[in-house]
Amino acid sequence: MAASRSNPTKLSPADAFQAHTRRSAHPALAEFAGGMSFELDPFQNTACQALEAGRGVLVCAPTGAGKTVVGEFAVHLALKEGRKCFYTTPIKALSNQKYADLCERHGSDAVGLLTGDTSINGEAQVVVMTTEVLRNMLYAGSRSLDQLGYVVMDEVHYLADRFRGAVWEEVILHLPEYVQVASLSATVSNAEEFGEWLQEVRGDTTVVVDEHRPVPLWQHMQVGSRMFDLFGGETADRELQINPNLLRHTQQLARVHLPYGGRRGGPNGKRKGPRPPRFSPPSRVEMLTSLDAAGLLPAIVFIFSRNGCDQAVAQCMRSGLRLTTEAEIDEIREVIEEHTANLPESDLAVLGFWEWREALERGLAAHHAGLLPAFKETVEELFVRGLVKAVFATETLALGINMPARTVVLERLVKFNGEAHVDLSPGEYTQLTGRAGRRGIDIEGHAVVVWQPGVDPKQVAGLASTRTYPLRSSFRPGYNMAVNLVQRVGQDAARELLEQSFAQFQADRSVVGLSRRVDRNSEALTGYAESMHCHLGDFEEYFELRRRISEREKHLARQNRQSRRAEAAKSLEKLRKGDVISVPAGRRSGLAVVIDPGLEPMGEPRPLVVTEDRWSGRLSVADFTSPVEPLGKMKLPKHVDTRSPRSRRDLASSLRNTGLEASGGRGRRRSDATDDAELATLRRALKAHPCHGCDERESHARWAERYERLRGENENLRRKVAATTHSLARSFDRIVALLTERDYLPVAGSSEGQVTQHGRRLSRLYSESDLLAAECLRVGTWRGLGPAELAAVVSSLVYESRREGLAPQVPSGPVSDALAATWRLWAELEDDERRHKLDRTREPDAGFAWPVFRWARGESLEKVLTAAESSGHELSAGDFVRWCRQVIDLLDQVREVVGVADPVGSAAAKAVTAIRRGVVAAGAV
Repeated sequence: MAASRSNPTKLSPADAFQAHTRRSAHPALAEFAGGMSFELDPFQNTACQALEAGRGVLVCAPTGAGKTVVGEFAVHLALKEGRKCFYTTPIKALSNQKYADLCERHGSDAVGLLTGDTSINGEAQVVVMTTEVLRNMLYAGSRSLDQLGYVVMDEVHYLADRFRGAVWEEVILHLPEYVQVASLSATVSNAEEFGEWLQEVRGDTTVVVDEHRPVPLWQHMQVGSRMFDLFGGETADRELQINPNLLRHTQQLARVHLPYGGRRGGPNGKRKGPRPPRFSPPSRVEMLTSLDAAGLLPAIVFIFSRNGCDQAVAQCMRSGLRLTTEAEIDEIREVIEEHTANLPESDLAVLGFWEWREALERGLAAHHAGLLPAFKETVEELFVRGLVKAVFATETLALGINMPARTVVLERLVKFNGEAHVDLSPGEYTQLTGRAGRRGIDIEGHAVVVWQPGVDPKQVAGLASTRTYPLRSSFRPGYNMAVNLVQRVGQDAARELLEQSFAQFQADRSVVGLSRRVDRNSEALTGYAESMHCHLGDFEEYFELRRRISEREKHLARQNRQSRRAEAAKSLEKLRKGDVISVPAGRRSGLAVVIDPGLEPMGEPRPLVVTEDRWSGRLSVADFTSPVEPLGKMKLPKHVDTRSPRSRRDLASSLRNTGLEASGGRGRRRSDATDDAELATLRRALKAHPCHGCDERESHARWAERYERLRGENENLRRKVAATTHSLARSFDRIVALLTERDYLPVAGSSEGQVTQHGRRLSRLYSESDLLAAECLRVGTWRGLGPAELAAVVSSLVYESRREGLAPQVPSGPVSDALAATWRLWAELEDDERRHKLDRTREPDAGFAWPVFRWARGESLEKVLTAAESSGHELSAGDFVRWCRQVIDLLDQVREVVGVADPVGSAAAKAVTAIRRGVVAAGAV
């Protein structure tokens, strides 16, 4: 080992001395590095040295750069020092993967695993866990935290996740000060800002940023049967230049082809001229065959649809494509047997096991959230071992799982985000293509975008070359968090803790510019105040009198206008057909005859008229400055066609022959200002003020106007700053108010850190619908339910339909009644949340009630899935297992909160046992 790491060139005495000094300064790192089969990169050395020196560290580096080496060094330090290390990950699959890696390195006795549904050796010196498990430990004050020295937060950029991101900040804020935190993140453009926040809340923290990819990435576009490099050199400014051959070729194709499955026509959708040929991109089989021929497999093909992934595998299978050798097939069968041995034989057919296995033996697989966990883990292991050559995956594969490939293919640059189809962001593009290039295996990685009409190479180049991916906090207080904070530190300290969050740190940063403007404006106001100073008296007082006079005059003028408008509207209501009136001003001024009074029961009258200029249309109150009085009357036919030019011409002629003349309306009424006592008093006070006789009065007044304008602007800025700088604390106060109303927190004045019995229950419920679950327990909504019935009702708080469809069917009787009661509680809670201006709790969704009810009663997987499909709520086996495990998680919490001596707790415990069987229990680790 030492020989492989040594420099073949003999070191000079000076270099040898420097190397010895480095090893002496960092003995733990020297020992750790000596056990590695490769030389550590500079960024890995820097980060590890910081950890050994007792500092926290933030490491930002591209996917595949080797960030986890820093986390593994934290494990090494903990074992060496006799302290504990918690290695946290965002998802269970990544926890399982890291647990296996650390067990292989340190032995299974030294390493434990804690996820939502798995507990292995939880008191070990090194424990791998999901981030939520550590958060729950911190709130519960777990004894497992004793002797904790290091916490590794893998994929810490997850704190931007709008659903789960707050957990990362909760952990960072609540960990004891003496714990060193190693935060590992993908490349983000505001690493320094994140590092400054960590420095503020965790103490001395070293920020290590490395943007160098250890395996170079080449960008390509597949256009029909040809593959082009995306870039073709650099400009004089060293900017990447798009391949001119690619641009020319795609522009030619775009001119003569319709998009795949698209239409082209005129404005009304009808074709003009000969129909252009429709463009057809290469099939998946052609794509994989060409990649195989070019030596670019294994590949991940990202298709942003579960069904699309499954269909892609089926398409390749129908074509007879095979990418494996006989020797590889034997290895594949061994791995499949290892991961699926616990699956019940009776369920294999409904799981599609045989088709899935055949695809794997050919080197093909799908990977998405709807896959059975055992299937997914098998695919991951086979791909990492190079036995599966092509995986068709949704973007979930890019979220932390260590599955690097030689090539990544993107079929489209648009994905469905749950609400709409949206373009990929530069950050998402980088995350996906970052899987290309296996360190230590590939010399280079390749990213391929499949071209079709409508895809601009310039857009792809923009995605590939953008390096701005800021990390934005999604932290916001919730009910469980609020109760736990009050219970641990009291309400005042809780508000202070929220003020320390990264979300508030970023919000405060965002108002730095506003605060500077406030300061500059304040300086300017001092200068303006000096310029408007008057030696005869208080000019600010004098200007205030002028301002009040101006406002009073405007108020009276408004009042006058409103009064005149009301009088005009009232007079219009009295008009009748044939009345001749005078329009006082505007383009329609002059005589007009009323054809239809246009009386509206719910609005102002809009008479239809014909003017002496032959115009016909409806007038409104706005056309009159004073009440309207008929000047005379004309006899009109019973039916008047105002759309006929001839009819309008005859009416205009008759109107002119009446001999009536348009008047300017009655004389303008004297303004109320002359009779207003308040205005008269203000004017007298103005004239009596000493500053009224100042020669520089108008000059002072101009400065005073500027002063008032700037002071108003400054007050608005101050309000914006105040609204932003304490936004989380105000949100927390609103949550506390609601929880106090509902008896989860005591009324103000009670002892600090005290919560009610219901509050203690809520503090141990970790769910998106935590308060609704607590309310159901408080009110007794679920009391009297059997195990299967409770599982069905509890599922409504965790399940979320992927798409809207038919109203879900639910078991009648106790389940239906309990669901209805749960919905009523949710409606009451939502009303309170609206009143307190809080985010709404998600509406319960009963779409999983029947499947989990049937399963908990002991029905077979085939019956459960077939029944779900026939009711219009089709479930994949993977989704079924995933939702069952989430129901188990909440039922376990209910059991712990109320205890098995309680009927609800007893039913919850029995429900967990009933659900955790067969495919749900298989492959839990």
